[in-house]
Amino acid sequence: MHIHILGICGTFMGGLAALAREAGHRVTGCDAGVYPPMSDQLRALGIDLIEGFGADQLALQPDVFVVGNTVSRSRLDNGRAKFPLIEAILDAGAPYTSGPQWLAEHVLQGRHVLAVAGTHGKTTTTAMLSWILERAGLQPGFLVGGVPLNFGVSARLGLGRPFVIEADEYDTAFFDKRSKFVHYRPRTAVLNNLEFDHADIFDNLAAIERQFHHLVRTVPATGRVVVNGLEESLARVLHQGCWSEVRSFGSAVSDFSALGEPHDFEVLQAGKAVARVQWSLTGVHNQLNALAAIAAAEHVGVAPADAAAALASFENVKRRMEVRASIALASAAGGAPVTIYDDFAHHPTAIRTTLNGLRRKVGGARILAVFEPRSNTMKLGTMKAQLPWSLEEADLAFCHGGGLGWDAHEALASMGSKAQVAPTIDALASMVAAAAQPGDQIVCMSNGGFGGVHDKIAALLQGA
Repeated sequence: MHIHILGICGTFMGGLAALAREAGHRVTGCDAGVYPPMSDQLRALGIDLIEGFGADQLALQPDVFVVGNTVSRSRLDNGRAKFPLIEAILDAGAPYTSGPQWLAEHVLQGRHVLAVAGTHGKTTTTAMLSWILERAGLQPGFLVGGVPLNFGVSARLGLGRPFVIEADEYDTAFFDKRSKFVHYRPRTAVLNNLEFDHADIFDNLAAIERQFHHLVRTVPATGRVVVNGLEESLARVLHQGCWSEVRSFGSAVSDFSALGEPHDFEVLQAGKAVARVQWSLTGVHNQLNALAAIAAAEHVGVAPADAAAALASFENVKRRMEVRASIALASAAGGAPVTIYDDFAHHPTAIRTTLNGLRRKVGGARILAVFEPRSNTMKLGTMKAQLPWSLEEADLAFCHGGGLGWDAHEALASMGSKAQVAPTIDALASMVAAAAQPGDQIVCMSNGGFGGVHDKIAALLQGA
């Protein structure tokens, strides 16, 4: 089968392309930004990439066009279609489908799907669960919205029956506004947490809860729903109806709970200690992610003690508190180096938990939070009022305020001199470098490339 993927350089569609290629299909694709690292990964797999969405690609005549959710019927200011290829496909009556639908029909069919859903922690928990099953000898397939360092790839078919997938609640395609995860039909569904997000497609939290309940409806009676017992929103989801076995985690009365610090804790099952997790990860959020992964793995026969042992060698995911540089300032000979981290946090709650985890690790060292309100929700300003709360653990905060429809200075005014706003990435990097002192922990947070701000700060510090 020849498939042509529209929007191939996104993390999900790029992973799908890799799976399709591994399965023996001929894969081509296009995107508006054919850029590294995904472009390099795909070309290394022998996948031909085309820049842009020109209508001339109709001449490729694939068996099916697979359409990513970044593609729409939008028009430019001059009235021309933003995605001419879509218009050509529709005019010609050519076959097309969505990425999640193609995946469900050609990869997930007949597998034991373990789907990890939630506002936060999906990528990390999916990677944890995949690694647990791998160490247990189950040879799982997986599709992760990032690159798990233990595997070095974001997707693979696997030889075993389990398939672990990051289950996104974002919409499927311009012609299918259901959440992606509705297509996956899991036997094990993890509901990690649930907050309001994606303000560009959801009106309120209740609308997202409805989509999560659609996911719950697809789990068979012999399946398992693993749910965060601390979340009222998820309790409301299950109250709408659940027809499967439920295992909770997180709260003191949950089926799976933790006792101890996030980097070293006992796993309790029904109040009894059954395992111990000792690892390098920090933060209560990662402790909860671990409990979710352990509870899900048990459903496919992995004992909690074995799951915990596997987590001891879990190396996290690229761009999750990834150290990008450690720099000794020339102006402060003998002083502790400045450490620069890269992190994917972009929702206020994720920013807060990331900084809280780092604070637990570094104690009284100064934390400089550098962030970019880049997601559609943050660009709309829906959660701007939560930013001061999310940054409480930071000693200084630096915001890229360019391209926003709201005033970042005003949103951060309550932080006084602790917060600074810059209109450009270069100006932001200069602000951070000027403020840096020996021993500082600089955390750069964005769901995009952040204009290479990590390298810009590093270069400025090395020249200081």
